[in-house]
Parts: sequence; structure tokens; C-alpha cells
Amino acid sequence: ADEVAEGKHDAHFPVDVYQTGSGTSTNMNANEVIAAVANDKLGLGATTKADGGVHPNDHVNMGQSSNDTFPTAMHIAAVIQIESFLKPSLSQLHEKLEAVAEKWDDIIKVGRTHLMDATPIRLGQVFTGFAGQAELAIGSVLRASLDLQQSMPIGGTAVGTGINTHPQFAKGVCKSLEARTGYMFRVSDNHVSCQSAKTEFVAAHATMKTAAVSLSKIANDIRHLGSGPRCGSGELNLPAIQPGSSIMPGKVNPVICESVMQVACRVVGNDATVTMAGMGGVGSIFELNVAMPVMIDAFLESVDLLANVSNVFVDKLLDGLEVNEERCTELLEASLMTITALAPEVGYDKCAALAKQAHKEGKAIKALVGELT
Repeated sequence: ADEVAEGKHDAHFPVDVYQTGSGTSTNMNANEVIAAVANDKLGLGATTKADGGVHPNDHVNMGQSSNDTFPTAMHIAAVIQIESFLKPSLSQLHEKLEAVAEKWDDIIKVGRTHLMDATPIRLGQVFTGFAGQAELAIGSVLRASLDLQQSMPIGGTAVGTGINTHPQFAKGVCKSLEARTGYMFRVSDNHVSCQSAKTEFVAAHATMKTAAVSLSKIANDIRHLGSGPRCGSGELNLPAIQPGSSIMPGKVNPVICESVMQVACRVVGNDATVTMAGMGGVGSIFELNVAMPVMIDAFLESVDLLANVSNVFVDKLLDGLEVNEERCTELLEASLMTITALAPEVGYDKCAALAKQAHKEGKAIKALVGELT
């Protein structure tokens, strides 16, 4: 079993993800490979039919069912990937955004709401907002990981009643898993619930969608702040990861931001898959969810995509991101919304009239207010 877990026999796992919805095909594939390896070590040949040898059902599967072992494997895989892969990637992104926020905290720029000029904001505050999005994503995926650790289906066997298994088997498995992985796996309090529906998985993937939405917000804002270089915002200078276009010489596109946006699209699509797989009448029917393979396949893809793109976002964009202070000052001085600071002194209507006058005469607010003392 250890050799199988280490990937030494992956070539003997030909079963496709799109199989029986309980994962029985993959479970029996594992049982048969383990039995064959065991019999080979016993000198009986690499077979599952050796006389007096290890039998895939009687000895390897023993008092288990695909209906509780496959979803248990789903929980283990999801937790390990979240904790060892996604968490470090999102944490690195969060730390980098906080560092950038601190570095640029004294730079003031124009704020924007509804895509229109708004009151000033420090660039550091903008990136503090981005860091907050990353921090929320970390918290949500870790809560999902904890929920998956605390609701292990193992021991429910066929329909959640535990038929044919030892009463201490499930707790023993979780204790062994905790010793091997360091994560606090616990047997579900309601086997029928966690086998008949995979609501906890639907909820867990929803945090992947939330993280994707946060990343899309950060990436989109940065690509707009870096638009130009002459005819857009131009407040940020994005690193030239892919200089030039196929036809326009010298054009630099926000390719990393766009890759993040596309990952977000895929993760949101995966969330629809996981949600549908958990729905009553589709995956969750009577005492068993029968869409688990596609559910875990989509889930793990989302984790991998989010972790990878977070690393790329830091390495290929944030590490080389620069601020155009001159442009920030230029746009700030041109903004009409700085008049807002004067509203408590002279009133809203007077300020609105001054803004319109400044715009009509092509003057900066500061200049006009100075002229009018």
C-alpha cells in the first residue's frame, strides 16, 4: 500500500475519472494492484488469483466499501493539497501585497468609483485592500480544510450504517492518518449524511471560488492601473513578461493579469461542476452521492490552478511592478473630486459649481480655489 501511495505503480491505474459515480472502479483498481504487489512479495507471482495468497476483496478491501473509502480519499487529498500547496501560495501573495502596500504608502493617487474620478487615496491603501482580499481567501480555504478533516466518511461502509466493519476501524484509520500526515482527521458524527450528500465538499469548493473572485479583483485593478503607457491610467508600470505583440512593435500586454483572470473563470466553472455533482437527483440520491470522481477531479484542479497562478502572480508581476509617481501626481492634480474636501467649509452646492467651473475652464481645482481665495 505504501508503494502504491508513493506512485510506484501508477502505470497500473488506467481507470478514467468518468466512471461509476461512487468511485468503485478506482477503489477496486487499488485493491487489485495492492493484492498483486503483495502476492509478488510473497513469491506467488504478480497476480490477484494466487492460491493461498492475498485476495483483493477479502483481504485488501476487507470490511470496507467504495462508498466510504473513496470519499475518505477525497477528503485526504483535498486537505493535503490545500494545506501544503494552496495555503503557502496564498500566504506568499498576501505577504507580498502587504510589503508593496508599505513601500508605496506615501504615494497619493486619484481614487475611482464607478470608473469615474473620486477622492484621493494612498497607493499603499489600495494595496492594503488587495492584501485584505488575499487574507480573506486564506482564512476561508483553511476553514474548508478543517471542515473536511472533521467529517471523515470512513466507517460508514455501504449506506452509512457501518455494516461489515469493526466498530473501532474508523477511529483507527483517522488516528493512523493523523500520525502520517499531521492533520487532525476525525470520524464524521453523521455517516448517513456525509455519504448520501457531499455538501461539505460543495461548501469547501465555494471557498476556491471566493479565492478566485478575490484574485480576479486584484489582477483586474492592477491591469487597469497599468493601462497605457500613454493613453491609459499609466499609474503602474507592469513588467514586460511578453514584450511586443504579433503585429504592434513595442506593445506590452498585461499577460500575467490576464492569466489570473482566466484561472478565475475556470475555477468558477469548476464550482458549477462541484455544485451540480452535489445536487439532489444528480449526484446526491438516497444513501449515496454518485458523482464523486468528477467532484474531486474539479476540486483538485481548482486548488492546483489557484496555487500555481498565485505563485506566478508574485514571481512574474508583483516582484517587478513599479509605480509611476509622476503620472499619479498628474492625474491627482487634474481630478475635480479633490473639491470634496472643501464641502464641509462652503457646502455641497458651492463645491459642485466650482467643480463644473474648473472643468469648463480647464483648470485644476487647487488653482481655481486659489484664484477665488
